[in-house]
Amino acid sequence: MPKISVVIPFYNEEANVSAVLDELLEVLDGLRTRRGWDFEVLCVDDGSSDGTLAAILTFVRRRPEVRALHFGVNYGQTAALSAGFHQARGEWVVTMDGDGQNDPHDIPRLLDLMERSDYDVISGWRKDRKDPWLTRRLPSRVANALISRITGVRLRDYGCTLKVYRRELLQDLHLYGEMHRFIPALARWLGARIAEVPVGHRPRTRGTSKYGLSRVFRVLLDLLVVKFLLHYSTRPIHFFGIVGIGVAALGLMALTWVVGLKLWDPVTYRINRNPLLYVGLTFEMIACQLILMGLLGEMLVRVYHETQRKPIYRIKAVYTHEGTVDHDRLVRGVPVDSHAMGPDDPSPGPL
Repeated sequence: MPKISVVIPFYNEEANVSAVLDELLEVLDGLRTRRGWDFEVLCVDDGSSDGTLAAILTFVRRRPEVRALHFGVNYGQTAALSAGFHQARGEWVVTMDGDGQNDPHDIPRLLDLMERSDYDVISGWRKDRKDPWLTRRLPSRVANALISRITGVRLRDYGCTLKVYRRELLQDLHLYGEMHRFIPALARWLGARIAEVPVGHRPRTRGTSKYGLSRVFRVLLDLLVVKFLLHYSTRPIHFFGIVGIGVAALGLMALTWVVGLKLWDPVTYRINRNPLLYVGLTFEMIACQLILMGLLGEMLVRVYHETQRKPIYRIKAVYTHEGTVDHDRLVRGVPVDSHAMGPDDPSPGPL
């Protein structure tokens, strides 16, 4: 089994395939020579309409380490990365862009940090980014600050594809829509330890960018989904209930004001002609609907977890008096040699 799996999504990058793979394979060959680390490269053709697939296949024929995954249509970067994660066999999974802007020479440095630490995710930070300021860098800064604020996972660059993951973490990570940029936040929800490291960034010299200002709105919508998943996926009544109670309170204030005016001056003020009456009633109906949505959400959550026997937690390891067992390998049926626990181990005795 390879030590390293590199996943690269390509979409209409015919002009960049050769340069990206030549440089990447040179770096990986050097790692194998110096460190003895075997590798594989998974190139995901995301439904390209140019010669991207043909360019990838030339490397597949020449190098047994290169594999190609071909999509018949363009599913997007999230689907491409997810397919690569499912096919990866390496202990560490590296992701990078296929446009040539990520520098493969940063990969050994990220892997060295992964080897000597207990981080589960090492994320690249394009500190000296070579993209247009108004259309790319400014929206990215705003998005990074907003994502960090809402998710609680502080990263300077969520959009950098150059990252390293431990494969066992990715097995518990399910991606949908356009969630690839939120992988560190979702991984943190599973208990992952995350580090951010400055990496190089190059200007695009071939091909055209697939991103524009329109992605800002998609990021905002996806961020709402991530916020809900991170904090309310197992207790939706807390989200809809809190909002519903707030709306009900506003409706009650409006109705109280209407009744108060009527009691203050019964001749001048008529309840049925006061627009606040209808505002208050509308708010109360909305509040009822929100609370009912929360109750329905609670029922759906229980059906989802109970029918699939899907736990609402992830155990990373099990500590006993006899030794420590890596739970990620245990659930896959892989034999594990436990070691006797000493006085400095995380657990003082049997759990």
